[in-house]
Amino acid sequence: MKKWMIVIAYESPTPSSPLKSLLEEPPESGSAESIIRAVGDLLTKMGTPSGDNSSYRRLRVFSGTLPTPVGEESLEHWLEHARLMVEESECSPKEKRRRIMESLKGPALAVVKAVRTADPEVSPARCLEAIESAFGSAETGEDLYFAFRLLQQQPKEKLSDFLRRVELSLTKVVRRGGLPTSRADRARVEQLLRGAIHSDMMLVQLKLRERKENPPSFLELLSEIRSE
Repeated sequence: MKKWMIVIAYESPTPSSPLKSLLEEPPESGSAESIIRAVGDLLTKMGTPSGDNSSYRRLRVFSGTLPTPVGEESLEHWLEHARLMVEESECSPKEKRRRIMESLKGPALAVVKAVRTADPEVSPARCLEAIESAFGSAETGEDLYFAFRLLQQQPKEKLSDFLRRVELSLTKVVRRGGLPTSRADRARVEQLLRGAIHSDMMLVQLKLRERKENPPSFLELLSEIRSE
């Protein structure tokens, strides 16, 4: 008695979009380049994240409570990271507001909620201004500039570390209107010459006195100091 083999054929699954459209399109005659180009375009589309859903480093929690509770950021550090997000992120203003709101709690959250009640479409930058006004120092730009001019290098403090302290103070001065942005580079060099009392030889090598009329930027100066 003969045995018959039964063969069952299964239809291969239909390619899913967007691969389906690519595989079903007939290739152009003799054009391998067109196939490579199509695959490249497909990979680009599949690998590009949307603006609002792209990954980002979440802001740490800030409540405005003093002393700063464990696990929360101080005002200064929180504002620094929040400003970086607002200025550098390509997401929408709505998404930036959401990121700010999700990092706040307690009194700080109440402040921003009040601002948004008055203006639901308030800009992210205005939200940060409200936080700084509510919890920041009451010092004026002139007060901050005076403190900036008193900065001095500490014993055993590297010149690069002192420069960072100078820059942090200078940023506050400019933000509060104590000094025009156009004069920031010169003020930085002048304060470095005035306050770097433990790095005389390095200052001579950098020739900063001769460069006051055309001063380097912060990043240029930091790079020069670290390469010495």
